[in-house]
Amino acid sequence: MPDFAISIPQFYSDGAFDPDDFRARMRRIEELGFDSAWTQEQVLTISQMPQLGAIETMTYAAACTSRIRLGCAVFVSSLHSPVHLARSLSTLDQLSRGRLDVGVGFGGKGRALSAFGIEPEGLLTRFTEGLTVMRALWSEPTVDFQGRFWQLNGVRMEPKPFQKPLPVWFGGGSPNALRRAARLGDGFFGAGSSTIDAFADQVRTLRTELLAAGRNPDDYPIAKRLYVAIDDDPAAARASVEGNLEKLYGTTAMAPTAVAGTAKDVIVEAQRAIEAGAGTVLFTPMSQDPEQAERIAAEIIPALR
Repeated sequence: MPDFAISIPQFYSDGAFDPDDFRARMRRIEELGFDSAWTQEQVLTISQMPQLGAIETMTYAAACTSRIRLGCAVFVSSLHSPVHLARSLSTLDQLSRGRLDVGVGFGGKGRALSAFGIEPEGLLTRFTEGLTVMRALWSEPTVDFQGRFWQLNGVRMEPKPFQKPLPVWFGGGSPNALRRAARLGDGFFGAGSSTIDAFADQVRTLRTELLAAGRNPDDYPIAKRLYVAIDDDPAAARASVEGNLEKLYGTTAMAPTAVAGTAKDVIVEAQRAIEAGAGTVLFTPMSQDPEQAERIAAEIIPALR
């Protein structure tokens, strides 16, 4: 039986965040029975949708809940100091008593790298080295590491994450990204910006790569984000999701990847994602309206169980 997840409310303009409302919404999401709740990370963006930071939002959500798992899909970890990121995530896993999932992505060279003091040369090495450093700090009593970008000599990080190991999901959909996910990841997260058909192809490639890496595909978790809008008027749902995706990404190119329409329409597409290999379906409503979570829990998920 698949798991069902929902996005954590994260889009707030300056001064609009209401702590009581957020607390009530997170508690209601937990009451509705979702298995996990997820953030996104965009530090710098052309988006017209103001977005709170991923780690800070998850930390607040952890304090508002007691059962639901919390994650980020994904951190562009190549833009972070792995030592600082490892410390923040280890702390959050302790504060949440082991409810954290970490998604990481390479990010590619098309980002404003100079804003982070990073050169495009060696970006992939920075990504893989950073992951090695984080995992070492999370698991080893002392860490000695000599890499191209980071050198650690006999250092310690305490406390370790509550979970041992802390699960790391990989994003990305290119053949090379899927190969890295098979070799290095604890799970794979299909992006909301990929169609279900593209996701199905990614899953087939991933399973081939898992076998080549000597890993059992049946033991490897796979998830898919679905950007979604539910409305009894299908045209209104489509207009809502397209308008909000354009605000989020600054382009209309993502619109064909979204799932919009009546509850029945959303059920059909979510079932397709499950059949394509999604063991977890992450519903990301393209509206801050809490009714979307209510409808997903009451009308969509029961039809998929």
